[in-house]
Amino acid sequence: MIPETLPFSIAALIIGLALLVWSADRFIAGAAATAKNLGMSPMLIGMTIVSIGTSAPEILVSAIAAIGGNPGLAVGNALGSNIANIGLVLGITALIAPLPINMKLMRKEIPLLLGITLLAGAVMIDGQITLVDSLILVAALVLSLLWLFKGDSDSMADQEEEIPDMPQGKAIFWLLLGLALLIGSSRMLVWGAINIATSFGISDVIIGLTIVAIGTSLPELAASVASALKRHHEIALGNVVGSNIFNLLAVLPVPGFFATVVIDPDVMGRDYLTMAGLTLLVAALIVIMRKKGKLNRLEGGILSLIYIGYLYTVYLAAI
Repeated sequence: MIPETLPFSIAALIIGLALLVWSADRFIAGAAATAKNLGMSPMLIGMTIVSIGTSAPEILVSAIAAIGGNPGLAVGNALGSNIANIGLVLGITALIAPLPINMKLMRKEIPLLLGITLLAGAVMIDGQITLVDSLILVAALVLSLLWLFKGDSDSMADQEEEIPDMPQGKAIFWLLLGLALLIGSSRMLVWGAINIATSFGISDVIIGLTIVAIGTSLPELAASVASALKRHHEIALGNVVGSNIFNLLAVLPVPGFFATVVIDPDVMGRDYLTMAGLTLLVAALIVIMRKKGKLNRLEGGILSLIYIGYLYTVYLAAI
């Protein structure tokens, strides 16, 4: 029997996702403009506010889920978002238009993502995420940021263009309103997701891997598709790599700060291996296609099909 609250739960999930995406954009704009008005350098703003702010939806969803006693949703959100970023975002974007390969990305960010993926597996291999594990991942985040932005004048120039100009009063208004809506919409989304999972008798991990992960990956998908349609899609690959790094180092450790998280064996055997396999596949495709300088529709089709196959596997596990 379907609970009477199910329609409200579905509505909360949809509205929560929509508000989450919108408020994250407002929060980042307000925070970046506030920092700029206070004299912070564009590179430092990019390293901290913009970079971490883009992962704010996933971080808050994970924190609220962990506080509410649903750490499985938090872990599923982190791994599921990475899988969706590669299979869904890169796959669909490459189907629309070929993705140019940046050689700096191949030499710097891709090896870093591969290393971080192995680190995430190492801290989860014992079947749990502890406070020590979370501290290790956050320490790796700080070191990764310092290494990525050290002497990177291109990133500094790019971030300066992205930081909006607005009066300090307006910037603080959007900063505070965006933060309040981020927290409220995250609570709404988690409440709806947990109720839906309970109604259908499936685990919160599955909800985190699918509905929540896809929802929190929608901004990357929308931005990448829009850029591809405008033929300004050279940043799509870099954005996905950067987002995946932050998901593993800033989102995955969140539940471990509240309590030791026991990881379902399926998470390591199915979800982590899928994420690691897709990450390795993208790295291999970039190396193979480096002479052509782009990932074509064939590669995009392969990534998309793998993601569809993964969703079907998760669906079979849920029924």
